[in-house]
Amino acid sequence: MIDTVDYHTGREPFRIVPAPPVALPGATAAERRMHAQVPGSPPDELRRLLVSEPRGHADMYGGFLVPPDDEGAHLGVLFWHADGFSTACGHGMMALGAWAIETGRVQRCAEGPTEVVIDVPSGRVRALVHTEASGTVTGVDFANVASCRMHTGVELATSRGRSSVDIGFGGALYAHVRASDLGLAVDAAHLPELIALGREIKALLTGTSAAAFPADDRLAGIYGVIFYDEIGATGAGVHQRNVTIFADGQVDRSPCGSGTASRVAVLAAAGRLTAGQTLTHDSIVGSRFTASYRHTASVPVGLPGRPALPGVLPVITGTAHRTGTHSFTVDPRDPLVPGFVLR
Repeated sequence: MIDTVDYHTGREPFRIVPAPPVALPGATAAERRMHAQVPGSPPDELRRLLVSEPRGHADMYGGFLVPPDDEGAHLGVLFWHADGFSTACGHGMMALGAWAIETGRVQRCAEGPTEVVIDVPSGRVRALVHTEASGTVTGVDFANVASCRMHTGVELATSRGRSSVDIGFGGALYAHVRASDLGLAVDAAHLPELIALGREIKALLTGTSAAAFPADDRLAGIYGVIFYDEIGATGAGVHQRNVTIFADGQVDRSPCGSGTASRVAVLAAAGRLTAGQTLTHDSIVGSRFTASYRHTASVPVGLPGRPALPGVLPVITGTAHRTGTHSFTVDPRDPLVPGFVLR
């Protein structure tokens, strides 16, 4: 029996497993991820069971709750999807923040938002959960790890022509591509081409210096490709629409939490978003996050003699809603275990 609580954040699913029925060894969330992602390990088999059809689907997302790294956090989590275990997940953080308050896992503050501190593989992050007097959750601010632009103007020769790509870190590494530069737009009509091109760009960057994260090899590798459209300026800042193609061609229905954090860092480094201004970030299905930063930060690169990269501390705001609970079982007579993924 595997009990889950399912949410959506900005229309992107997040399946919470409060008590995973497998051992998840390690002293920190980062260590637990390294053990869990070994192919064929019990955590990896559990991930495959919950993400695959008929219990999940190709774009399913979720997390196993684990103990925090130390007493400074309320809980820890290992994020997973159809292609493995990720280092960060902003939309999952918002869902976990709402879940922690709604279940009483974290006591709600009578005045102001309630802080839920969570250890994830990329560091310690915070969800600031806003509630009404009745206790109803009205929104969640996701305060991310220090984020930065790692590279700018990386030239790639794609099947649709040359593209200039920025690489941003927001807990994971993302490639940022203006969709119109490749003759595309962020809309449902172009989604098949965007998925194919996202896979292509990720493959082109894999193994290059643009995909490295010298400070911690566990964070290396391009996790997602963010295609964006310029909508225009608002009175508060920048307005863009995006779709994030992550892992192995998965599509984020939300504006992508950690991807939005990296977007904030890239825009800040380009001088397009200043402290206190707002990025209005829409998804391909019309959901919206807002994001900003008020504080700068340094992101170490881990190379002798090379200074830390200038970065920011992004805060992304959205909403998360429970969609149901499940008690999954495995029939011992069922040959369809752990399942299949059909795109």
